[in-house]
Amino acid sequence: MTLDTYTSLFESTKSDISKVTIPLQLLANFPYRVKEWVGMSTTARTKLEQKNVSLEKERLILLGQLQRSAELAAENLRLRQLLNATELLMQSVLVTEVIGVSPNPVNHNVTVDRGSEDGVYIGQPVLDADGLMGQVVEVYENYSKVLLITDLNHALPVQVLRNGLRSIVEGISDYNEMSLRFVSPTVDIEEGDKLVSSGLGGRFPMGYPVGSVASINQRPGEKFMQIKVTPSAKLDRSRHLLLVFTLKNGDVTRDINE
Repeated sequence: MTLDTYTSLFESTKSDISKVTIPLQLLANFPYRVKEWVGMSTTARTKLEQKNVSLEKERLILLGQLQRSAELAAENLRLRQLLNATELLMQSVLVTEVIGVSPNPVNHNVTVDRGSEDGVYIGQPVLDADGLMGQVVEVYENYSKVLLITDLNHALPVQVLRNGLRSIVEGISDYNEMSLRFVSPTVDIEEGDKLVSSGLGGRFPMGYPVGSVASINQRPGEKFMQIKVTPSAKLDRSRHLLLVFTLKNGDVTRDINE
């Protein structure tokens, strides 16, 4: 060892020995290298799988947020339509939201999130962006119940917009259809005629869109025609509604700036 340290006597011998031992060292280290490579590959694959799972979660979250954005955009559109409808009204109005629907398919009524604290009163007209929805029938402190015009127990005086013909529309517990009563076969009425509230009876102010004539059927021997009416309002879909504040003579009962 001393001669090897201070002289170069064994350089050639070490060179020859290394040629033999280096392959042996590589061979001896091979299992460790294989284990290290397998470990790195497995770790990389696990991390990749974890990253894929994380990305999939993020994708689902983003898709969920995108769906909510679409709903918000649709809701904003509905609100804009509702606010545009108020421009046609001379009365004071209050926006309300549907918070409940009757589970009984025969009873057509909804619950809204406005009550006596907001000045809501029984008999108050309720609209959506397209037409007359119904009237308030029960008032509580923070909510109210609205009877829809399609309810079996609801009747509404109307007139044909084209010629002023007066009649009564009754609900038949069908959101998409009502019945026009007591119309003689001799009167001037056609499919497609628009119906508006006539103002008779003092409950609904005159001129609110109610529906349009969908079909006319005259059965032999009957005094009146069977006329079906399609409501103007989206009775089973509208979420935001308008509460209209009027007196029987049409005067405003509530400050529009409240």
